[in-house]
Amino acid sequence: MTDWNDCQRNLGLSFSEESLLEGAFVHSSYLNENPGFALPSNERLEFLGDAILNFLVAEKLYKEFPKLPEGDLTEIRASLVCRDTLAKLASSLKLGDWLLLGQGEEASGGRTKQSNLANVMEALIGAIYLDQGLAKARKFVLKQIKPELEKIKAGKMTPNYKALVQKLIQGQKKPTPVYRLVEATGPD
Repeated sequence: MTDWNDCQRNLGLSFSEESLLEGAFVHSSYLNENPGFALPSNERLEFLGDAILNFLVAEKLYKEFPKLPEGDLTEIRASLVCRDTLAKLASSLKLGDWLLLGQGEEASGGRTKQSNLANVMEALIGAIYLDQGLAKARKFVLKQIKPELEKIKAGKMTPNYKALVQKLIQGQKKPTPVYRLVEATGPD
């Protein structure tokens, strides 16, 4: 049984509606093995959290870098909200410890998978927003991204190679590349 009070203490949060917190950690694999579970998967919260995260980061960058053009702001935002960054932030908060996973997902290292960690981070942001409002969600997000934002200010941003290739190609007046999935392996 998961101790959601312990989770809240770890996060420095206090939820009025604990089911929102718990819902942020429900992986779809858990529901496959527990079909009578009262909560849905975290996918809807993830959807909401992704939108809120993008908005809050865009707002922060707009204020923080008043002279940067839109393209540069977009590139910085992309580096702050990408899967790798979100997974790193979720890992530092130990969010994987509270994930509700099915046995197969658990056995395949689901608690440390970057996609699961990034997804639970977004779902948690959505849950914070619904439970405590935009101001608390903003405070949480800005606290989490602060170290990454400081790296960017210091010129240590990881390049977005896909964007760089597209920029290079567009600069040569060539058509934008079309991307095709060649292969996908492993569990969903």
